[in-house]
Parts: sequence; C-alpha cells; structure tokens
Amino acid sequence: MIAYIIRRLLLIVPTLFGIMVINFAIIQFAPGGPVEQLIAQLTGTDVAATARIGGTTTGDMASKAQARQSTLGKAPTSRYRGSQGLDPQFIKDLEKRYGFDKPAHERFFKMLADYVQFDFGKSFFRDRRVVDLVLEKMPVSISLGLWSTLIIYLVCIPLGVAKAVRDGQGFDIWTSALVVFGNAIPAFIFAIFLIVLFAGGSYFDWFPLRGLLSSEFARLSFLGCVFTLACVADYFWHLALPLSALVIGGFASLTMLTKNSFLDEINKQYVMTARAKGLSEKRVLYGHVFRNAMLIVIAGFPAVLIGILFTGALLIEVIFSLDGLGLLGFEALINRDYPIVFATVFFFSLIGLVIGLIRDITYVFVDPRISFEGQD
Repeated sequence: MIAYIIRRLLLIVPTLFGIMVINFAIIQFAPGGPVEQLIAQLTGTDVAATARIGGTTTGDMASKAQARQSTLGKAPTSRYRGSQGLDPQFIKDLEKRYGFDKPAHERFFKMLADYVQFDFGKSFFRDRRVVDLVLEKMPVSISLGLWSTLIIYLVCIPLGVAKAVRDGQGFDIWTSALVVFGNAIPAFIFAIFLIVLFAGGSYFDWFPLRGLLSSEFARLSFLGCVFTLACVADYFWHLALPLSALVIGGFASLTMLTKNSFLDEINKQYVMTARAKGLSEKRVLYGHVFRNAMLIVIAGFPAVLIGILFTGALLIEVIFSLDGLGLLGFEALINRDYPIVFATVFFFSLIGLVIGLIRDITYVFVDPRISFEGQD
C-alpha cells in the first residue's frame, strides 16, 4: 500500500503539468485578455463582473481615454479591440506590465518555475498576491463544501439503505417523492425561499444574511473561535441557511445510488447464503453487503466535494454574501485575471488529485479484500 501511495503521489506532478498545459493553451485562444480589459476600462466600454446587473459604468478614466483618443488621432491597426486612437507605446507598456511582451512558451515555463517556488504571482486587477486572496476566500469555500458534503453522505447513505430494505413499501414511496421534489428545486431558488421565510423576509427574522461570523467574533483567530463556544454557535448560525440550500438538491442522486447499489447486492447469491446460515439482518447488511455496495458510492466522493467546494456554491455565495473561491474564480474569468485563474485551476486540480488518492485508500478500509500492491 505504501508503494502504491508513493507512485500516486509521484504521478500528481505530470498530471498537474498536463492540466496546466491544456488550460494555458485554451486561454491563449480565448477572446479578450487583461490588456483588452484595461483598454476597455480606459475607454469606458468595460462593465465589471458584478456591475453588469447594477448598470454602473466608469467615469474619470473613460473621459481621460476619450481625450487621449481625440489628441492622438487613429493609431495603426492593433490586435487589441478598442485600441484605436491609443499611443502604440502605451499598448507596448501594457503588454510589458502583464508579461505579454514575451512568447507564450516563455510565459508558461516562467509560470511553472514560479509555481515550483510557491510563487503564484500577483493579481492583475486586485493588486494583491494570489496566495493571499485564495487564503482569504478559503474558509468560506471549505465551510460550504466540507459541511454540505458531510451532511449529504451522513443522511443519504442510511436513507438509501433504509429504502433498499423497504423497497416498494410506504416508507420507500413517500421518501422517494420527497427526494425527487427536493432534486427538482434548484439550490438558489430554495435559498431565496429560505431568506424570505427565515431571514427577515415576510415572516421570520431568525438567521443572518452576510458572512461566516458576526462582527464581534470576526476579529478572533481560528483557534480563538474554536475554543469559544459562542463563536462556534455563531458560525453554524450563519451557515444554517446556506448549507440547507446546498444539501437539499444533493440528496436525490446519492440516495438513489445507495439504494440501487444495495438492491443489486441484496439479490445476489452470497446474501441468500448468509441468511441461510442464520446471520442477523443487521450482520448481513453491514457485514457483507455494505462492503460491496459502498464502493460505487465512495467513487463519487471527489466529484461531489469538488463540485460543491468550488463551483456549486457560486450562486449561494452571491445570495448569502459569502465571498468564497467560487465567486473569486468567476470574477477572475470574467476580468481575465490570469494569475488568479491559473492559480485556482492549480489548487483545484491538486486538491482533486489528493482526494482521489484518499478515495482509493478508503476502498481498502471499506473492503480489506481490495489491494493495490500488485498494480504496476
């Protein structure tokens, strides 16, 4: 097992390299870029990612750019949209500022060399180190992803087993109706319903709508909050509605997967043999069926966690004013903030690969008959 873990850890390096190559190549062909974004801001044609709904526009920078265009006249044709009328030297300075004065392959290998030194660069438009931004947003995403995934698995696995044992009975029918109904409601719709009902809408004002902690606890360190009962209670008080909105739509697939997996195993010959030997139903289910049925459920764990941790919580973060990695990555893509884009892809891929390794190790704990020692 140790040899297998070492091999998997070594494979992370070429896998990450391939992921970064593919994403870097895709970005080169994507329309727009940081230079065009800044030109759009200067010329007053840009609207920020979060300002598109509000309809805000730029001000002084736009007037200055328009004045520049009127004084310079039309410049030679440029490969950047909206650059007509701007000084060609000014465009070259922008390219140098963002590193686009070098060929793509030089920029890529420089980025890899920086990553090896744990230097993920500086945001183009936030004027802060990418690592600082990611660490600042990480608590929100970890809180939403970890707790929602834990709740989903702790509820869905026992529920799926109970439905499999009572297949076709009243319990199975009405729980299936609830599961399907919950799956039919998008998470953000359920979030709005919870706000209206429990967070100062038309009925009750029981839960907060902003942040992970109240202002009196926000200044505490992590350890200070962990050892303060009131701070821990305040933390879960803030997470109650977002977690409820996230997990309500996550029950259906995992519950039905668990049920069908157990039904498939229950009908096999070895289960009938175990029952014929006089084993209790609990021993049959959890001593024999559980090992085989849970393998397919465990296989989906990385996808569930990664999906909620980084992508599935975007709308929930916006609705509940939780500034996490989902919103950071979305704004970086819209604004073409490449250091943040590549750093978040690197972090997400690394975490996904590590969770995949943990999943394989979990196979061995669930079913000791599984062994990776013989694999090359």
